[in-house]
Amino acid sequence: MDIIDAIILGIIQGLTEFLPVSSSGHLELGKAILGDNSVPEESLLFTVVLHFATALSTIVVFRKDILDILKGILKFKWNEDLQFISKIAISMIPAAVIGYTYESQFAELFGGNIKLVGFMLIITALLLYLADKAKDTNKKVSFKGAFIIGIAQAIAMLPGISRSGATISTSVLLGNDKTKAARFSFLMVVPLIFGKIAKDVLSGDISTENQNITSLSVGFVAAFVAGLFACTWMIALVKKSKLSYFAIYCAIVGIIAIIFSLLNS
Repeated sequence: MDIIDAIILGIIQGLTEFLPVSSSGHLELGKAILGDNSVPEESLLFTVVLHFATALSTIVVFRKDILDILKGILKFKWNEDLQFISKIAISMIPAAVIGYTYESQFAELFGGNIKLVGFMLIITALLLYLADKAKDTNKKVSFKGAFIIGIAQAIAMLPGISRSGATISTSVLLGNDKTKAARFSFLMVVPLIFGKIAKDVLSGDISTENQNITSLSVGFVAAFVAGLFACTWMIALVKKSKLSYFAIYCAIVGIIAIIFSLLNS
């Protein structure tokens, strides 16, 4: 993988991790269009590096929230901060269980299945459209809601289903405040990303031999910078009820992906 491809894929990951358009789906489309012929080990390492970059960008954007939460937890009281962390933990259960149980089955879907990506993007578009029509409230995410949102996150492991789109839409459709929904959606994925990275590293499936360090580095920087921009922008867009624009985008890209797969089948 050359430097230009690494930058492009890094920007795609950074933007689509937070924008509700499916980072996994766009990475699959990007690899198909760019003709990425990387061996599986190299591709896995590059993907891990990009996800690490976007996780760090989330921490930077929400650094004040995270510090406040940590301070609240250190008081060792059943306060709002400890409750929030508990809800995050609950939201992780569905994705952790389903991901661990059906990891190999999900992995098989990430092999250039562009038609599947197209159909899943159209489903994402529908979710975003419905969420955009929901009325805004001041309601916080409940414990039951956290688990339901976690199920949406688990479903978003399918390429083409936007994780942020699915979780934010589900949260909003449950009647939660849109800004709080976006905050919960972005923070809930950080532990899962680091957990997945640790699992991949400890599994021994990642090869670090003969790697292009320059490509990995520029990909990391591109994903991190794009992630900072996208995360901040997305919070503002959700607050202003602008998800319908992304619904249109996902529908268009989904249709193009389906047509592309049919023409190349």
